[in-house]
Amino acid sequence: MQNQAFFTLEGDKFLPTPAARGPWDPNSLHGRVIIGLLGFELERLHGDPDFIPARLTVDMYKLPGFDPVEVRTTVVRSGGRIKVIDAEFISGGVSMARATCQFLRRTENPPGNVWNPPVWEVPLPADIPPPEDRRQGLGGMWASRQISGTFGGVEQRRTWMSEVREIVEGFPHTPFTRVAVACDFASPCAHVGDQGLGFINSDVTLYLHRLPTTEWIGFETVNHGATDGVAVGDCFVYDEQGPIGQAACTALAQRRTAGAPPPAKPSKD
Repeated sequence: MQNQAFFTLEGDKFLPTPAARGPWDPNSLHGRVIIGLLGFELERLHGDPDFIPARLTVDMYKLPGFDPVEVRTTVVRSGGRIKVIDAEFISGGVSMARATCQFLRRTENPPGNVWNPPVWEVPLPADIPPPEDRRQGLGGMWASRQISGTFGGVEQRRTWMSEVREIVEGFPHTPFTRVAVACDFASPCAHVGDQGLGFINSDVTLYLHRLPTTEWIGFETVNHGATDGVAVGDCFVYDEQGPIGQAACTALAQRRTAGAPPPAKPSKD
């Protein structure tokens, strides 16, 4: 992977790189790298191939700067069928975010049929030609291929994303880290409007019934609501073989700090 990772690991500390910069303040990290690092450590320290990380919830209550980061994990429950692990994102000695991951043991589906949403019939990433403008989302933080809708209008949006950077240098993506770092995209996908993105998400919850099997992650906006500057949004999440789960987020009306670049419209490349 040629692109600079979001963090380097030195001892027990994670050092943010310039690639981790977020859109709201030029001196703060992007929410997706916070979520990605918490997911990375939860899986690295507590993952088990017999279990699937079925739910990851991350609360983000303070924008971290570029200080060294420590992630502390705590086992809440370690049972035969359910494991619950907490993690805390500590930047410069201050708690900035926390996560809870619920790991469920793999087994077999019960007999019978259950209603499912219609099949997601969309072009695959390889079938969507790249645009003339080959810049990637937010200065190359990810690659994307737009399926339908725009990020300057009020249509329902569908898009593919692919990670182009490791979360931690020297640690290739796993299927879980790939979707964990991507799931923050549920916020702009659900909340951007014809005046741009005016909401900063304070949390994300990712639900998975299976892990992705491909590098491309698909998002489809299914809900947005906002009152008094508080918004909720939901997206279905896919890989190239079909549905894998959904992502939900809450958000607050937010103005960007002077000097921060506007959130880039995800390109199709």
